[in-house]
Amino acid sequence: MPYPLLMSVTCAALIVAAPLPAQAVPDAQFEPAFQVFMRASQGEEAAIAQAADAFAALLKAEPANPVLQAYSGAAMAMRARTTMLPWRKMAYAEDGLAQLDKALALLAPAHEAVGQNQVPAVLDVKLVAANTFLALPRMMNRHDRGLKLLTEVRRSPLLASAPAPFREAVDKAVRKAGLEGAK
Repeated sequence: MPYPLLMSVTCAALIVAAPLPAQAVPDAQFEPAFQVFMRASQGEEAAIAQAADAFAALLKAEPANPVLQAYSGAAMAMRARTTMLPWRKMAYAEDGLAQLDKALALLAPAHEAVGQNQVPAVLDVKLVAANTFLALPRMMNRHDRGLKLLTEVRRSPLLASAPAPFREAVDKAVRKAGLEGAK
């Protein structure tokens, strides 16, 4: 094998083997979308479409980012609350769930590193997915998976290093799910 070809194959292998960063979107871009998402998740219906659009735009720039994929999926699933048409409700919910499933599948050991808002990316993705799954009607068959993800977040040794607002969000989700006494 000629030397230049060997070098290019070696470089390509190194690029493929390099761990994916847990955060590539600067917080200055993430934060406005996150704030709109938080308003949407607290029931502000007008913020739902804004959050979905904001995270879809961020995700377009970085499609392999599981954190962006999770927030985009959760916002898409929330869109189901904004329509009266049953087929649109199902389409929004199913599209959002597909994105959340993809976000969970994208998680790798590299995502245990701090990501957006100084939260380990793996915990952020799992909490967003858990909250979304637990908010769905039982007929969507995601409740048990939501409880499992929430329990994983709660038991993770990474949780101790997460910022206080994130830990408070986990505690709130645990209380809402009725998992206070379970360990």
